[in-house]
Amino acid sequence: MMIVLETQDLRKYYGEGDTLVRALDGVDLTVEEGQFVSIVGTSGSGKSTLLHMLGGLDRATSGKVLVGGRDIFALGADDLTIFRRRQIGFVFQAYNLVPVLNVYENIVLPIELDGEHIDRPFVDSVIETLGLESKLNNLPNQLSGGQQQRVAIARALATKPAIILADEPTGNLDSKTSQEVLSLMQLSSKKYGQTIVMITHNEEIAQLANRIIHIEDGRIVRGGNA
Repeated sequence: MMIVLETQDLRKYYGEGDTLVRALDGVDLTVEEGQFVSIVGTSGSGKSTLLHMLGGLDRATSGKVLVGGRDIFALGADDLTIFRRRQIGFVFQAYNLVPVLNVYENIVLPIELDGEHIDRPFVDSVIETLGLESKLNNLPNQLSGGQQQRVAIARALATKPAIILADEPTGNLDSKTSQEVLSLMQLSSKKYGQTIVMITHNEEIAQLANRIIHIEDGRIVRGGNA
């Protein structure tokens, strides 16, 4: 299988001297195309920092993040923004939907921002897979939390990114809705061959992935290599 995501000796330090915090302390990680990976760690373990690095939302102190073989930190700010929009889909705990746009407009927004052609059959397939056909004209505030998170997943899938990064995607949902949303992520991963990396503090949720990586004190302690 092709390696779609790789980190090489990734480090992120904050402060200096006595106040130095090693949020990430030499992370080596590979993820193969089509894998659904959970990164598990307690609060303060470095998992959110790692996700931000993987998505190019923050720059590392040292080390590399390669997405599709491309070193994202070698890109300038504008090129990184474009690369992120095309190659990385994000699913956050807070949904991050645009309140004045309806469901369909939210789903295709990244494609339209990029001036790209919308692959309507593919987008329709994603909408159907996530059970959103009857909600396309609704605004986000007319949806439940679980429905909003499904829209966020559909938006992430619609651009056919190299990788989807999910940051505690069920953190705002009750346990039943969490299971539904995670099952849909599993299904999407299998159906579209989509690579997904999800961070969570919940070992039970992590079990739904087909590979689990444990992080403690900014270091991967198990499961780092594909």
